[in-house]
Amino acid sequence: MIILFYVLMCFIFGTTFLAIKIGVDAGIPPFFGAGLRFFSAGFLLFLFMMWKEKVSLKILFKKELFFTGIGLTFGTFATLYWAEQYVSSGVAAILSATGPMMILILSTLFLKQKTTYSSMIGCLIGMFGVILLILPSLSLKMNSLWIIGCLAIILGEVFYASGTLYTRQVNGKITASPLVLNAVQMMHGGWLLFLLSFVTEKVDPSLLMQSASIGSLLYLIVIGSMVGHSLYYWLVTKTDPVFPSTWLYISPLIAVGVGITFYHEALTWYTALGTLTILIGTILVNYSTLHSLVAKKIISQKG
Repeated sequence: MIILFYVLMCFIFGTTFLAIKIGVDAGIPPFFGAGLRFFSAGFLLFLFMMWKEKVSLKILFKKELFFTGIGLTFGTFATLYWAEQYVSSGVAAILSATGPMMILILSTLFLKQKTTYSSMIGCLIGMFGVILLILPSLSLKMNSLWIIGCLAIILGEVFYASGTLYTRQVNGKITASPLVLNAVQMMHGGWLLFLLSFVTEKVDPSLLMQSASIGSLLYLIVIGSMVGHSLYYWLVTKTDPVFPSTWLYISPLIAVGVGITFYHEALTWYTALGTLTILIGTILVNYSTLHSLVAKKIISQKG
């Protein structure tokens, strides 16, 4: 069951990038679409947990979850949704895999944490992969918005890394189910995205009623956020925090394949090489953690 749910989670996370792309191309304003996705998913999960009598309304006013929502939902997905107006879903997924590298950089610079040589090498390799990915666009023929979109996704991963590190710092201060914590931070990120949309976007209701728009929103709300994140947290409780996070090495490959197969996105040698390089760098950044995970699995099997 664990392996089945893990594979399903990787597939879901890998396909959400294309679902975002389809919705944005259908005319859904990016900030509004992101806000609708995360606020709806968080609200429905929160209602479910209230029905199960496993949560109190007081948790909605915890400042820790508000700041977590800024990092993990608002900053990460405001940039991603905006960027997918100009960047293919496959490239967006690949650049999103730089999250662990951003965590390493921020924890080293600001938290003064020591890092291993393999992590530093992995970070350098990953950054080289980003250069390979963006390099072809540095011609005069390429739309400058493509480059800005790529940089926006990387900025979003800085938000993701900040939110992750902040969550680790405040972990244990709030006693609640991981599903509740995720639901509340998604709601906070969602209403902030709505606020950003209100200030910057004009929403055309007719565009939201198109089949592509409805399908994209339903898939992202129900499958991407509610089912995908529930599977992630279930795997965390049944295994450990490291194993489920390895989706970062698999889902970008799924995203590239799905984008090429179903949306006819182009795959260049630069894209393929950049993808491989970024994933290698990501694995090296987490090598010590992954090595410990594998060692524990071997010991448990021998026992």
